[in-house]
Amino acid sequence: MQRPDTSEIRTKLDLVVNKLLHLGETEAVLAEEDRKESVGYFKRDFGIKEWDWPQGVGLYGLAKMEKIEEKKAYNDFLYQWYKENIKEGLPSKNINTTTPLLALADLNESWKDKEMEDLCLSWAQWLMKCLPRTEEGGFQHVTSANGDRLGVRLNENEMWIDTLFMTVLFLTKMGLKYNRQDWIDESYHQVLMHIKYLYDKKTGLFYHGWTFQERNNFGGVFWCRGNSWFTAGILEYIDLFQGTMNVAIRQFVTDTYKAQAKALIHLQSKSGLWHTVLDDRDSYEEVSGSAAIAAGILKGIKMGILDDSYLECANKAIAGILNNIDSDGTVLHVSGGTGMGYNKDHYKNILVAPMAYGQSLTILALCEALTK
Repeated sequence: MQRPDTSEIRTKLDLVVNKLLHLGETEAVLAEEDRKESVGYFKRDFGIKEWDWPQGVGLYGLAKMEKIEEKKAYNDFLYQWYKENIKEGLPSKNINTTTPLLALADLNESWKDKEMEDLCLSWAQWLMKCLPRTEEGGFQHVTSANGDRLGVRLNENEMWIDTLFMTVLFLTKMGLKYNRQDWIDESYHQVLMHIKYLYDKKTGLFYHGWTFQERNNFGGVFWCRGNSWFTAGILEYIDLFQGTMNVAIRQFVTDTYKAQAKALIHLQSKSGLWHTVLDDRDSYEEVSGSAAIAAGILKGIKMGILDDSYLECANKAIAGILNNIDSDGTVLHVSGGTGMGYNKDHYKNILVAPMAYGQSLTILALCEALTK
């Protein structure tokens, strides 16, 4: 399949970005109040203003666009976003609320705002010293409490694949920036721990989570967006080192990525997207996870980790994503916030609605499609 037209990618990317910048707190209407969380309703996921992971991924996408375009088109928006949130008071420290710092660590290179630098440093120290750990020292996937921005949900002794993108990338970036080998070593430890407990050797795919309490992978489900955090995130991780990554660890991580990519290419649907349960054709096709997978595959090709035989898969995915961008820039067919599930039906019943991270991950994919 030929690469989608560059002008169409550029036009739709601008629409998606504009929609993200003005994304309001539109809320899905649910008839049963007590089912909100079970179907993926988390109020924080809907707008751009809140300090949490959906917005953090979006800020990271905007920061990447600034770097690619070598101009500061969104600089004022980004600076005010951080300043306003800091002034208002930040939510509880946890895995997901670390995500906005991923972009901030880079952006503050030019801003040189001491308040923001101190925030990044103190948060990195918190990750090292205070974040609850699982057995064997894994980062416990502590999240924000639904409806309480100062509360947390401990998810005791659990590791989730999301953590690598939400938290480990930031810690790595800070370790490299401040020459903190202990922070870099911890990032190695976390990547290896998550592969050890979440990677399925039979399929090459990743489970959503692992619990040391029950010593299993919960429902043993291969969730699309969960897998996509690894596909996109692990190449961002390798790229951060600029050739200084431990050679043996890089080889191990790269081989794991290649095995996952090989599995994913066989699970792609005719539309170019992937199903929200990757190996269940009866589950709906989902755009946010598909976008992150596309971004990861495109980056893998550019880095020479994947060969050009993956281009058809990548081009098909980008075409599928473009077909799911509405005329006003809204990214369609995005699944809601997804807690840990004990069966496939849990994932198949998550609501579908416009989400901040749907815009964000689409930005990452289209940015990769525009760069060579």
